[in-house]
Amino acid sequence: MLIVDAHEDLAWNIQTFGRDYTRSAADIRQREAGTPTPSQNGNTLLGREDWLAGRIAVIFATLFASPVRKRLGEWDVQFYSNQEDAYRIANRQIDAYDALADNHPQFRRILSQSDLAEVLQTWDDGTELEEHQIGLVTLMEGADAIREPEEVEAWHERGVRIVGPAWVSTRYAGGTHEPGPLTTDGRRLLAAMSRLGMILDLSHLAEEAYYQAIESYEGVMIASHSNPRRFLPTDRGLSDEMIRLLAERQGVVGIVPFNTFMKPGWKKGDPREAVTLGDIASAIDHVCQIAGSAGHVGLGTDFDGGFGVESAPAGIDTIADLPQLEPFLREKGYNDEEIAGIFAGNWLRALRAGLP
Repeated sequence: MLIVDAHEDLAWNIQTFGRDYTRSAADIRQREAGTPTPSQNGNTLLGREDWLAGRIAVIFATLFASPVRKRLGEWDVQFYSNQEDAYRIANRQIDAYDALADNHPQFRRILSQSDLAEVLQTWDDGTELEEHQIGLVTLMEGADAIREPEEVEAWHERGVRIVGPAWVSTRYAGGTHEPGPLTTDGRRLLAAMSRLGMILDLSHLAEEAYYQAIESYEGVMIASHSNPRRFLPTDRGLSDEMIRLLAERQGVVGIVPFNTFMKPGWKKGDPREAVTLGDIASAIDHVCQIAGSAGHVGLGTDFDGGFGVESAPAGIDTIADLPQLEPFLREKGYNDEEIAGIFAGNWLRALRAGLP
């Protein structure tokens, strides 16, 4: 089975830590040993060999920077004080994805349905490992880089296909731990995105803004990396009602295998064994029970997005271990078709509906 991962902060890591994702996770860890990076962002879970071994065919690769008020430390160079800063950072991150794809043929930016089909074709039975391509769909996480709502058209021309208006609050919407509605500019942004046929990412939207977006957006909607509140009982998690409404709109929720998001009270330094692959399967199953089917959930790992292997569930050393979820899903009664949907098919349905 193939896997689609709906959230990885690759460009942020490339430009913050100089991580070379054309190498394996083991090689990156060895290179970073003795540097400050593991203490700042954990030991990596990602690398080219690991994506290939785990059959990770498509990644939603983000554009991300922190507003200065949420800067992660003196080492955090991807932060912005104003929209011009955010604009420059996001453009540099797209440049990083262009360079990755231009210099390494196993990486390819996905801009269209035909791109997606061609990437998936490289994984057909009988193809050699070196023929497999890893497709990158560009997702903007926090929309402050869009200086005016109508500028989203220029970002679409640069290959952005998914936009999440918030991380914390932005000029467009309330966000995580900073409640608020869609602003007037936020409504204009969603209207402009809808005209372009872009995918709206509801992750990180404050609850009021989330409900407004669900009601008003006419295009494809997802929550790329958002766990149910049963596992993440803060406004960063989705309530059952939020999940139900998204499923009614044929959306997909991406489960994050991050221990803090999987078990209330777990904190960095606690034993990894407190969270298992079975807990990930339980979070997936919860969404399925609320949605009424297995058609509205996938994986949005957020790997390397502020945490590393030290904060991932026991049983996961790198992203190559995600296929080990399969027997845990079978134990909960899911069949081949449903598991294939959870691993990839549900995200692919959203992409086929939202890509030009």
